[in-house]
Amino acid sequence: MTDTETEITAELVRDLLREQHPDLAGLPVREVPGGWGNQMWRLGDELAVRVQRMDPTPEPQLKERRWLPLLAPLLPLPVPTPVRLGEPSGRFPKHWTVMTWVPGEPLDLCPLTRPAHAADTLADFLRALHVEAPAAAPVGSDFGAHPKKCADGFEHFFQAVAPADVAAATRAVWDDAVAAPEWDGPPLWTHGDLHPANVVVRDGTLSGIVDFGALFAGDPAWDLAAAWVLLPAGTASRFFAGYARADEPTIRRARGLAAMKCLFLMLMGRNGTQGLPGGKPHWGPLGREALDRVLRGV
Repeated sequence: MTDTETEITAELVRDLLREQHPDLAGLPVREVPGGWGNQMWRLGDELAVRVQRMDPTPEPQLKERRWLPLLAPLLPLPVPTPVRLGEPSGRFPKHWTVMTWVPGEPLDLCPLTRPAHAADTLADFLRALHVEAPAAAPVGSDFGAHPKKCADGFEHFFQAVAPADVAAATRAVWDDAVAAPEWDGPPLWTHGDLHPANVVVRDGTLSGIVDFGALFAGDPAWDLAAAWVLLPAGTASRFFAGYARADEPTIRRARGLAAMKCLFLMLMGRNGTQGLPGGKPHWGPLGREALDRVLRGV
C-alpha cells in the first residue's frame, strides 16, 4: 500500500454502506482473504462487497456490473451478481459493488474429490457461457490473444520458473499452440481467468465461478485451458467430450495457454515464498501439478 492509498478495513466498508446503502450497514462484515486487484468482504450470509484495490482502473468492476446480470441467468453454476452499486466519494475514491455471495471454498484451498462430476460440471458451465457475444461486449487485451501474441509473457514466466527437467517439453507444448490456427469463429463470451482461486468447491466438486473482471468476447481456448489447470489428472478427455465443441486447433491453443497459466501459478508461488507483494506460496505446488497434467495431456 502506498502513502496515497486508503487502507480498506471493515470499518471503512461499514462507513461506505452507511453513506450509500444504509439499509445494509447493520449486516456483519468479514474480510475474505486473498484479494489483490479487488478486495472482498463478506456481508451477512448472502452478500459480499467487492472493493477496488490494486486494479488501476474500475473497468473490471464496471464490466461485471454491466454484463453479469445478463449472463447469470444463462449459467448452470452460481456466479456473483451485482445487487447494489458503490460510487467513489470523499470517504473512498474508488468503486465498490455489493454482489451475491457464492458459497463454498476456493479450489486453491479445497481439492476436488469427485473428478468426473467436476469435469462434467465445468464442461456444462463453459458450454453455456461460450455463446456468441453481442457487438458491444468487451474485447480481450492481456487476456484473449492468440498464443503467438503472448510470447513475451510466456517467456518471462518460462525463464523465471520452468523446471529444468520439463523445460523442453513445456516449450514444445507452447510452440505447438503458437503454430495452431487462430480462432475463426464468432467472438464467444469467455471468463478469461479460470485459475484455482476463481472457482468454488462444495461437496468435492465445482459449485461456482467467481471474479469475472477479465470477461471478454473472443477465443474460448482461454477458458478451455482449465481442463488441465483446474481438473484432476485423467479428466481432460472426459471434459472435452462433454464440452463437445472444441476442434483440434482450439485444443492445441488451450493446452499451450494452460502451460503458460501453470508457469504463472508457479511464479506467484515463488513470489509468495520470497514475501513479494501478490505472492501466493501455496500456488507453486498447484502450478507444478497442473503443468505435469498439461505435459501428459491428461
